Amino acid sequence: MNKLFKWFFGFLLVIAIGLFCYSYFDDNSLLKPRKSPIDTVSLAQNDLQMDVVYNRPYKRGREIFGGLVPYKEVWRTGANEATTFKTNKPLKINNDSLPAGKYTLWTIPNDSTWQVMFNTKQYSWGVDTEMKAMREPEFDIINLTVPVQHIDKTIEQFTIGFDSTLDHLALTMVWDQTKIAVPLNTFD
Repeated sequence: MNKLFKWFFGFLLVIAIGLFCYSYFDDNSLLKPRKSPIDTVSLAQNDLQMDVVYNRPYKRGREIFGGLVPYKEVWRTGANEATTFKTNKPLKINNDSLPAGKYTLWTIPNDSTWQVMFNTKQYSWGVDTEMKAMREPEFDIINLTVPVQHIDKTIEQFTIGFDSTLDHLALTMVWDQTKIAVPLNTFD
C-alpha cells in the first residue's frame, strides 16, 4: 500500500509540474510569436548597403501618435530593442555627414514634424525600467527635423523602408496615418 501511495503521489507531482510549466509558458512569449515582431529592411544599390533592424508594433485600435507614442517625447522608433541603422558607406543627411557604421535610431514625434536622431551608442534595450527611452543625447551624431505627411490610408503595423524612386534616397517610417521621410544622399 505504501509503495502504491508513493507512485500515486509521484504521478500527481509530475502532473502538477507539467501543468505549472504549461501555464507559465502559455502566459509568456517563449513559445509565442512576439506581439511586435522583429524585422530587417535592407537596401543594396550599386556598392551601397543599408540595413535597419527594428520591432514592428501593431495599431490594434489604439491612438498611436499623441497617445501610445506621446508627442514631444523620445521614442525608440519601434518596440522592444532599440532600432538600429547600418550603412557601409558615408551618407549625407541634412548637410551633415554620417560615417559608415552602425547607429541606433531615435525619434521625437510631433503632429507636424518629427525630430530624427542617429546615435552612436548601441543600447541593449529601447527603454529603461521606467519605460523612458534609453537614448543618451551626447551620443547623437545627427539630429534633424523632417515634416510629417498625413496619409488617408491607415497603416496597421509600424513600417520602416527605403524609398529610392525619387531622385534621391529616403528612409521612410509609416504607421497609422502618419509618414515621414528622411532624405539620404551618398557622396558619389
